[in-house]
Amino acid sequence: MSGRVTAVSSNGEYSFTKPNRDSVRLLAGLGVEGDVHAGVTVKHRSRVAQDPTQANLRQVHLIHEELFAEVGEVGFKVAPGELGENITTRGIDLLGLPVGTLLRIGDSTVLEVTGLRNPCLQIDNFQDGLLKQVVGRDEAGNIVRKTGIMSIVRESGVVRPGDTIEIELPTGPHQPLDRV
Repeated sequence: MSGRVTAVSSNGEYSFTKPNRDSVRLLAGLGVEGDVHAGVTVKHRSRVAQDPTQANLRQVHLIHEELFAEVGEVGFKVAPGELGENITTRGIDLLGLPVGTLLRIGDSTVLEVTGLRNPCLQIDNFQDGLLKQVVGRDEAGNIVRKTGIMSIVRESGVVRPGDTIEIELPTGPHQPLDRV
């Protein structure tokens, strides 16, 4: 299983969207160099308010580009970086990956998948009604979150649009993703 990076984004200031870059440097154990969410402990404001000593399982946010096409079919226009992700991908079922999956990107970067991004009300501030398109319920009544996955950096490297992404599934029973 493999895919491709279509865009990379980062922002050194708190904002909902992140500008696209030519490349981003990922630092092992920290996240995206210069990004406001980089660090060993949590940086997301709501998580810091709960417990600032929590491990940062949200160092790098990835979204599948296919989501933009899906919401586009019902009238929303979303481009890479606009939902706050650091890496936009194509060709990978990110939401179907188990916890602990390794994503080998480009020549040297390795991410470990930690869980799902939990969509928040800021999505409706970005485009009214978009939140209902990216979070819902399946036939069994379970919450379905579509706004990508979170990961930590295992091996540093530079990531650029066009880089390949190779998937390495964990051994043993697979644990489905939950929000982190």
